[in-house]
Amino acid sequence: MSDPHLAELPHSARHHPARYLLHPLRPVARTLIRRRVEVRITDAHKLPARGPVIVASNHVGVADGPLLAIFAPRPVHALTKEEMFDNPLVGRFLRSSGQIRIDRFHPDTAAVKSCLRVLRDGGAVGIFPEGARGAGEFDRFHTGAAYLGLVTGAPIVPVVQFGTREPGAGSSALPPRGGVVDMVFGDPVTLPRQPWPRRRDDVAAHTLRLREHLLAHLAHAQEVTGRTLPGPLPVTDPDPDPATGVTDPPVPGQEAS
Repeated sequence: MSDPHLAELPHSARHHPARYLLHPLRPVARTLIRRRVEVRITDAHKLPARGPVIVASNHVGVADGPLLAIFAPRPVHALTKEEMFDNPLVGRFLRSSGQIRIDRFHPDTAAVKSCLRVLRDGGAVGIFPEGARGAGEFDRFHTGAAYLGLVTGAPIVPVVQFGTREPGAGSSALPPRGGVVDMVFGDPVTLPRQPWPRRRDDVAAHTLRLREHLLAHLAHAQEVTGRTLPGPLPVTDPDPDPATGVTDPPVPGQEAS
């Protein structure tokens, strides 16, 4: 590893995270998905072709993570809420395709270490700063993407997805058959690598800076595609998520490390 800072990160263990389905799965999955919906990729060149990178996407529906992992210009290990792993078949598929399980309601050092291992090995980590599925407008914003950027110095590439959920549809709805999904990549932003200790206020400040970058990219993506987001989830179908983001009320005792 040419970067001595990345060499200090946790070393990868065998299949941690697993990736033996990640590469061969992508071409097959693309073919199958395109039988149902059209997927258009804009500005794919803005995602670095090699080296560690953090991909930060908006989150409107259940299809966002799989589509990001399958259609991004390079394989992505996306953070996926642990509830998705509860189904034995789905969980086995997610693990074998390199997706990273995360407990959103408790500090999850295993998920953080998995992300650091991917980045140390020059891979791509996918993260949804909004946490839960929703309107996709970055109104809610967690600190994970900025934290990983501060630890590793890896560039953070914004991506906005349109069409993965119809207006009024629930959080588990799939894109409609014959629909069009747009995935728009944006300019990378690199946060200054910050050694431990990383104070909560510092992480929050950089998170707000990152949020502004993603909001600007969202406006750009709407302009170049002419697309709009689906709006909030139905009130009868919330996607619970802890109120620990920079746009949420402060939680006493929360400290970055």
